[in-house]
Amino acid sequence: MSPSCHSPFREPRTFGAPPLLAAAALAVAVPGALAAQSVDLGSLKDEAVERTRAYLRVNTVNPPGNEVRGVAFFAPIFENAGIPWDSASSAPGRGNIWARIEGGDEPALVLLHHMDVVPADEEFWQVDPLSGTLRDGHIWGRGALDTKTLGIVQLQAFLALHRSGIRPDRDVIWIGTADEEAGGFYGAGWLVENRPELFRDVGLLLNEGGGGSLSDGRVQYGIEVTQKVPLWLEITAHGEPGHGSRPLVRSAVNRLVRALYRIQTHETEPRIVPAVGRYFEGLADSASPEWADRLRAIEETIADREAHLELQIEHPSLHALTRNTCSLTMLEGSSKINVVPPSASARIDCRLLPDQDPEAFQALLATVINDPEVEIRRIMAFTPAVSSTETRLYGTLVEVTREHHPDAAVIPSVSTGFTDSHFFRDLGIASYGYSPFVVPEEHSSGVHGNDERISVENVRRGTEMMWEILRRTVAPGGS
Repeated sequence: MSPSCHSPFREPRTFGAPPLLAAAALAVAVPGALAAQSVDLGSLKDEAVERTRAYLRVNTVNPPGNEVRGVAFFAPIFENAGIPWDSASSAPGRGNIWARIEGGDEPALVLLHHMDVVPADEEFWQVDPLSGTLRDGHIWGRGALDTKTLGIVQLQAFLALHRSGIRPDRDVIWIGTADEEAGGFYGAGWLVENRPELFRDVGLLLNEGGGGSLSDGRVQYGIEVTQKVPLWLEITAHGEPGHGSRPLVRSAVNRLVRALYRIQTHETEPRIVPAVGRYFEGLADSASPEWADRLRAIEETIADREAHLELQIEHPSLHALTRNTCSLTMLEGSSKINVVPPSASARIDCRLLPDQDPEAFQALLATVINDPEVEIRRIMAFTPAVSSTETRLYGTLVEVTREHHPDAAVIPSVSTGFTDSHFFRDLGIASYGYSPFVVPEEHSSGVHGNDERISVENVRRGTEMMWEILRRTVAPGGS
């Protein structure tokens, strides 16, 4: 495979005056010296709704990805706005695109989202998953929550900055990547390795991974600052092959079953790392009376075996933050029912606490298995990192969120899953997972599930919030 080669940024092929938005009652003027030109907030929101629907119709299901279709969607927008942009393909069809607004000498800010989405089975949806249907005040489609709508509200804020005529105190880079849903190796990871100049002077990054939730009438926002570290392993057992009519004690399958049983029944030590402790303390303020005190005293809770089990049953995502975990996800043995194979394998998805050394954990599993005929091969592992909450961007996220949702709890969060942010935390870039949306608990299952959708109200309010976040973060003089 031969990736395409481009300079990091190029001048757009056509330049024109950026489209001026008509004056309206909803026009928002940037105060003081920043008011180079007013931004029509109403039109900005209208555009966001229509662009979200259009973007959801772009088929970037991964596999195979075909994110070049996303590049083709965004390129004319930057061309028409007169904003320099560029793109690069990491493999045939695997496109990545970025655009830059130049500013002052402060470390640059990246607005990041991924263009690929997971597959969707139309049989189990109420609408065509790639239709961008507007129904019951919601926009339906695969990627509505993960993460095409986020990409659009970031785009709208980016365009608003350009239209305003403000010269920011730093460069602002909008990026759409490929392949996040499969690990990011054709997207963010590839860009870090093959286009390092893009991130040379970057200090801040805004990505998916956090956001607002609505449960029992309570709104809670999490700003993701770290995540559990994925460690994907293949467990392969070797043994005596033969005919299925002759059971063998030392067969590969028997060895594999024993190894997996030992992993399944091994209880990793529960412990609370500082980032998780702060997260639980923040959660306690909006938790139900039954759990508030337990979360505040989480060290005591996990020391109580019954209470820890209750946490796992009622709140498995929170329980997963209290220990290293492994889930058996794939099995492979003989290709024929009456053949005992010479080898059998399984794949397990382990998620480690942010301070865990993957090498040490893999060595622990070898000890737990305790079988010289069972091998452990690492498929994928990332390095742990935590982003500081003492940055201008983090403070702005909290400030704007509280202005729009005064009663919401806003806390630094830890994710059990992983995003592309780890690639950039490895570079020392303060990276935050944040979406300016409030998703009802009953709709959250749409992420990688059926009937994924987002309310029009979320898109409109999210556009306004993202513009405020961007404007305040890059305002000259820290205004």
